[in-house]
Amino acid sequence: MGSQTAKIYRDLARAVKKHIVNGKEHTNPHFLDFVSSEFHKNPNLLDTAALEQKLKLARDYTLMLNSVHHHKELLFSYNIAVDRSDEVRRTLGKSAASVGLRLPEVYQP
Repeated sequence: MGSQTAKIYRDLARAVKKHIVNGKEHTNPHFLDFVSSEFHKNPNLLDTAALEQKLKLARDYTLMLNSVHHHKELLFSYNIAVDRSDEVRRTLGKSAASVGLRLPEVYQP
């Protein structure tokens, strides 16, 4: 069980470093400190059910971090963004109304 626990810890630490700590938006090492402290808190846990539950949680969290990051990369690679046509239509309508004009029929709902 020791080598399996070490592998799960390495994978989770790697995912946290890659996607949370060293990400462009976050430079906060507290997440990695929390993960490390949780793994070092009970090194000789005798309750196998609790140990299995904690390891499953760590595996699931690692999978979620990697999957969310991969999904985000896919969205950016396919240039999928929020459809802003309604927002553009509303902005154009307000601009046209402020100078006393109407929108062309192309922009009418």
